[in-house]
Amino acid sequence: MSDTATPSPAAVQALPTPTSLRGAAQAAAARGEPLVVMTTLTGCPYCAIVRNHYLLPMRREGKIHAVQIDVMDRTGNLQGFDGQMSTPAEQARAWKARFTPTVLFFGPDGRELAERLVGIAVPDFYGEYLEARLAEARQKIK
Repeated sequence: MSDTATPSPAAVQALPTPTSLRGAAQAAAARGEPLVVMTTLTGCPYCAIVRNHYLLPMRREGKIHAVQIDVMDRTGNLQGFDGQMSTPAEQARAWKARFTPTVLFFGPDGRELAERLVGIAVPDFYGEYLEARLAEARQKIK
Protein backbone atom coordinates (compact mmCIF):
# COMPACT_ATOMS: atom_id res chain seq x y z
CA MET A 1 0.00 0.00 0.00
CA SER A 2 1.54 3.30 -1.08
CA ASP A 3 1.23 6.37 1.10
CA THR A 4 1.72 8.80 -1.75
CA ALA A 5 0.07 9.60 -5.01
CA THR A 6 1.29 11.56 -7.99
CA PRO A 7 1.09 15.30 -7.26
CA SER A 8 -0.95 17.49 -9.57
CA PRO A 9 0.96 19.57 -12.16
CA ALA A 10 0.06 22.71 -10.20
CA ALA A 11 1.77 21.29 -7.13
CA VAL A 12 5.34 21.80 -8.29
CA GLN A 13 6.76 21.92 -4.79
CA ALA A 14 4.29 19.89 -2.81
CA LEU A 15 4.35 17.33 -0.11
CA PRO A 16 2.98 13.98 -1.19
CA THR A 17 -0.74 13.42 -0.87
CA PRO A 18 -1.51 10.13 0.91
CA THR A 19 -3.93 7.56 -0.44
CA SER A 20 -4.05 5.95 3.02
CA LEU A 21 -3.60 7.81 6.30
CA ARG A 22 -3.32 4.47 8.08
CA GLY A 23 -0.54 3.30 5.75
CA ALA A 24 1.31 6.62 5.94
CA ALA A 25 1.09 6.66 9.76
CA GLN A 26 2.30 3.06 10.02
CA ALA A 27 5.26 3.85 7.73
CA ALA A 28 6.11 6.86 9.91
CA ALA A 29 5.75 4.88 13.16
CA ALA A 30 8.05 2.16 11.79
CA ARG A 31 10.74 4.88 11.77
CA GLY A 32 9.77 6.06 15.25
CA GLU A 33 8.16 9.18 13.83
CA PRO A 34 4.68 10.69 13.99
CA LEU A 35 2.81 11.28 10.75
CA VAL A 36 2.84 15.02 10.07
CA VAL A 37 -0.19 16.12 8.02
CA MET A 38 -0.57 19.63 6.67
CA THR A 39 -3.95 20.82 5.46
CA THR A 40 -3.49 23.06 2.45
CA LEU A 41 -5.40 25.12 -0.07
CA THR A 42 -4.31 26.02 -3.60
CA GLY A 43 -2.95 29.55 -3.66
CA CYS A 44 -2.53 29.79 0.12
CA PRO A 45 0.66 31.85 0.67
CA TYR A 46 0.99 30.74 4.30
CA CYS A 47 0.76 27.09 3.24
CA ALA A 48 3.62 27.71 0.80
CA ILE A 49 5.76 29.18 3.59
CA VAL A 50 5.18 26.24 5.94
CA ARG A 51 5.65 23.69 3.14
CA ASN A 52 8.71 25.21 1.44
CA HIS A 53 10.58 26.61 4.44
CA TYR A 54 9.87 23.96 7.06
CA LEU A 55 8.20 20.69 6.06
CA LEU A 56 9.80 19.99 2.66
CA PRO A 57 13.38 20.65 3.83
CA MET A 58 12.84 18.49 6.93
CA ARG A 59 11.30 15.74 4.80
CA ARG A 60 14.19 15.83 2.31
CA GLU A 61 16.65 15.49 5.20
CA GLY A 62 14.72 12.45 6.47
CA LYS A 63 13.77 14.21 9.72
CA ILE A 64 10.00 13.88 9.35
CA HIS A 65 7.36 11.85 7.54
CA ALA A 66 5.07 14.59 6.19
CA VAL A 67 2.13 14.62 3.78
CA GLN A 68 -0.54 17.13 2.81
CA ILE A 69 -4.23 17.07 2.08
CA ASP A 70 -6.12 19.74 0.15
CA VAL A 71 -9.16 20.93 2.10
CA MET A 72 -11.04 21.58 -1.16
CA ASP A 73 -10.33 18.15 -2.75
CA ARG A 74 -13.76 16.51 -2.99
CA THR A 75 -12.77 13.99 -5.68
CA GLY A 76 -9.64 12.30 -4.30
CA ASN A 77 -9.86 8.97 -2.51
CA LEU A 78 -8.40 8.89 0.98
CA GLN A 79 -8.43 5.93 3.35
CA GLY A 80 -8.77 7.12 6.91
CA PHE A 81 -7.11 5.70 10.01
CA ASP A 82 -10.21 3.55 10.52
CA GLY A 83 -9.96 2.04 7.03
CA GLN A 84 -13.01 3.91 5.73
CA MET A 85 -12.80 5.76 2.42
CA SER A 86 -13.52 9.47 2.13
CA THR A 87 -12.11 12.52 0.38
CA PRO A 88 -9.41 14.88 1.65
CA ALA A 89 -12.07 17.61 2.07
CA GLU A 90 -14.26 15.30 4.20
CA GLN A 91 -11.26 14.26 6.30
CA ALA A 92 -10.21 17.87 6.97
CA ARG A 93 -13.81 18.65 7.97
CA ALA A 94 -13.88 15.62 10.30
CA TRP A 95 -10.69 16.92 11.97
CA LYS A 96 -12.30 20.38 12.24
CA ALA A 97 -9.21 21.75 10.49
CA ARG A 98 -10.91 24.91 9.23
CA PHE A 99 -7.79 27.01 8.63
CA THR A 100 -4.89 26.45 6.26
CA PRO A 101 -2.25 25.61 6.98
CA THR A 102 -3.02 23.39 9.93
CA VAL A 103 -0.23 20.96 10.83
CA LEU A 104 -1.32 17.85 12.73
CA PHE A 105 0.78 15.14 14.38
CA PHE A 106 -0.59 11.57 14.39
CA GLY A 107 0.33 8.21 15.80
CA PRO A 108 -0.31 4.97 13.87
CA ASP A 109 -3.77 4.64 15.45
CA GLY A 110 -4.87 8.08 14.24
CA ARG A 111 -4.60 9.72 17.65
CA GLU A 112 -3.23 13.27 17.68
CA LEU A 113 0.05 13.27 19.60
CA ALA A 114 0.68 17.01 19.97
CA GLU A 115 -1.18 20.29 19.78
CA ARG A 116 -1.92 21.38 16.23
CA LEU A 117 -0.11 24.28 14.61
CA VAL A 118 -2.84 26.45 13.10
CA GLY A 119 -1.74 29.17 10.69
CA ILE A 120 1.43 31.14 11.22
CA ALA A 121 0.81 33.42 14.18
CA VAL A 122 4.45 34.39 14.74
CA PRO A 123 6.57 33.53 11.67
CA ASP A 124 9.85 34.24 13.50
CA PHE A 125 9.10 31.44 15.98
CA TYR A 126 7.33 28.93 13.73
CA GLY A 127 10.37 26.64 13.53
CA GLU A 128 10.61 26.47 17.31
CA TYR A 129 6.89 25.74 17.66
CA LEU A 130 7.17 23.00 15.04
CA GLU A 131 10.22 21.44 16.75
CA ALA A 132 8.47 21.50 20.13
CA ARG A 133 5.37 19.74 18.74
CA LEU A 134 7.54 17.16 16.98
CA ALA A 135 9.47 16.46 20.18
CA GLU A 136 6.20 15.99 22.09
CA ALA A 137 4.77 13.68 19.40
CA ARG A 138 8.01 11.64 19.23
CA GLN A 139 7.93 11.11 23.00
CA LYS A 140 4.42 9.69 22.78
CA ILE A 141 5.17 7.39 19.85
CA LYS A 142 8.00 5.52 21.59
